[in-house]
Amino acid sequence: MPLDSEQNNSKNTSGNVEKTRAASHQAGLAMELPFTLVAAVLLGGGLGYFLDRWLHTKPILMLVFGGLGFFAGVREVIRRVSASGNG
Repeated sequence: MPLDSEQNNSKNTSGNVEKTRAASHQAGLAMELPFTLVAAVLLGGGLGYFLDRWLHTKPILMLVFGGLGFFAGVREVIRRVSASGNG
C-alpha cells in the first residue's frame, strides 16, 4: 500500500515542479521584455542623437533611429514571446 501512495506522490511532485518551472520562466520573461523594448529605443535614439550632433541635422536622425529602435524592440519582443510559446 505505501508503494502506491509514493508513486502518486512522485507524479504530483514532478507535475508541480514542471508547473513551477514554467511559471518562473514566464515571470522572468515578463520582467525582461520591457527592458528589451526600452533598450532598443534608447540605443536607436542615442545613435541618432550623436549622428545629429556630428552632422548638424538636429532632431531628424534621432527621430528616425528612435523609430527604427522601437520597431526593432517590438520585433524582438514578439520573437521572444513566440519562441517561449513553442518550448
